[in-house]
Amino acid sequence: MNRGIRSPIATRPVAATFLLLVSSIALFANPDLAPAAPEPAAPDSATPGSAAPESAALVAAEATYIGQASCRACHVIEADHWATTVHARLSQRPRNDLEKLGCEGCHGPGSEHAKAPSERGLIVSFTRQSASSVETMNGMCLGCHAGGTRIYWSGSAHERQAIACSDCHNPMAEQSSRGLLAKRSISQTCFTCHPEQRAQFRKRSHMPLPEGKITCSDCHAPHGSATDPLLRADSVNQLCYQCHAEKRGPFLWEHAPVVESCLNCHHPHGSNHEGLLVSPAPFLCNQCHDQPGGFGHPNDLLTRGNLASGALPDERILNRGCVNCHAQIHGSNHPSGARFHR
Repeated sequence: MNRGIRSPIATRPVAATFLLLVSSIALFANPDLAPAAPEPAAPDSATPGSAAPESAALVAAEATYIGQASCRACHVIEADHWATTVHARLSQRPRNDLEKLGCEGCHGPGSEHAKAPSERGLIVSFTRQSASSVETMNGMCLGCHAGGTRIYWSGSAHERQAIACSDCHNPMAEQSSRGLLAKRSISQTCFTCHPEQRAQFRKRSHMPLPEGKITCSDCHAPHGSATDPLLRADSVNQLCYQCHAEKRGPFLWEHAPVVESCLNCHHPHGSNHEGLLVSPAPFLCNQCHDQPGGFGHPNDLLTRGNLASGALPDERILNRGCVNCHAQIHGSNHPSGARFHR
């Protein structure tokens, strides 16, 4: 090795020492480049007059906590209704600093609101008429309720429509058996915004929701889902199979529209046709099976005159229509079941 050439590896410690020395001189020459001092820690407990912790959204920068007793002095009726809720029980046996705050844990520090009760925007209010934005209201709720199915809330259909948590929930009173809902039941709460589905459930053939056997949340996840429209499964069929397991298969002879989607033939909420069908048989079947040939079957034109009360009754339009013969319409495991007869 040529001793007249210095190795670059040997020069690295010298270069690093020189850079460290230059940086130190620059910091002493300009104090503004020095690291900022750490911010003071939040108070351990919520005492009257204390500043707001980071977990609570400050509505007025100078506001401080005044304690739950001060809130009750003016809001007696609201406090009485709230006293039976799960939130009130948490404030009585708090697990963290936020739960110790009581009313101010959700509404923010109330000192400025107490000075000017009629002025809007000094605390977080959970109504559509308040000065608080939907993002602010939901942010207060998600401060505690960020886990579970709420992980899908961001970007969900309800979040994109600027739905506030308080549109569906009433944290100030116990009107429902669970969930602090805005109405007495999950379905009534959903029907507030979904009147079309309410009408569908009133049709003669419907899912047993009006009878109380299921609720909207059995099929839909209101806080968000990875599947549209807020389904509690990876697909429509996987959702239906949770109750209709006999239709799952696999079958030796599969019916293509059944495998594709249950919604090809059925309405999910209600229908005026038997079995929640989108149209009565055989007209539903003729939407796919209208090809010519086949010895005049099944492409015959069937009209009102072929009904039981018509001039030319046809057996294919009586009773269950095509399913009179093709009884295993969802699929068959019989070796001779290619046409779903058995």
